[in-house]
Amino acid sequence: MNYEPLPLPPPLPENVLERRKNLPVKVAPATLEGQYVRLVPLDLEAHTDILYGISNGSPISIGGRSVAAYDAEALIWRWMNGGPFANADEMRTYLRGSVDAPNGLAMCAIDLKLNTPVGVATYMNNYPEHLKVELGSIWYSPIAQRTGANLEATYLMLKHAFELGYRRLEWKCNALNERSRRAALRMGFTYEGIQEAHFIVKGRSRDTAWFRILDSEWGAVKANLESLLEY
Repeated sequence: MNYEPLPLPPPLPENVLERRKNLPVKVAPATLEGQYVRLVPLDLEAHTDILYGISNGSPISIGGRSVAAYDAEALIWRWMNGGPFANADEMRTYLRGSVDAPNGLAMCAIDLKLNTPVGVATYMNNYPEHLKVELGSIWYSPIAQRTGANLEATYLMLKHAFELGYRRLEWKCNALNERSRRAALRMGFTYEGIQEAHFIVKGRSRDTAWFRILDSEWGAVKANLESLLEY
């Protein structure tokens, strides 16, 4: 039986391939500001103590917003690679992994109304040679949940990455993390499937749900996000 190989896709345009030369492996620091949040490179000394204080389950009261004592493991850390943390130093060690990653950039989300850090989002698994990068290690204090902080921070990070020239933005989460999966779909990511036994996290097997947005889809996704944000 003769085997007829499938034809190769056409070469990418030279202007697309040229973009790879302008993107560093270590994502370049940036400040991204919207109407509700400002994203700045995570500073372990300036931000960690505050981030620990708003994510350890203790009651929170800032600028007229209040949150009673809560289960930090269930509300924030269950699907993350680390946490809950016994103290700020333990959290600092965890966050250092993202700050020092050779192909990522950890961002601290600052609520503009409260003027305080409220969470972290990260450009990670950056592969400029393939024009793709992932948004991950995302978490927010309950003081910021359901305020639009996550939605606008994701919008700002997507917009920045596509303007830099990336052609694929990825979002991955534990397949059991229904809240993250719903958020990805609401924000315009396309579900691609589940990779089974992808990681071992906190001694447990993790299946990973994959989502993505392509540069060819960004125009429609951007318009939808701006509508949701009431820009």
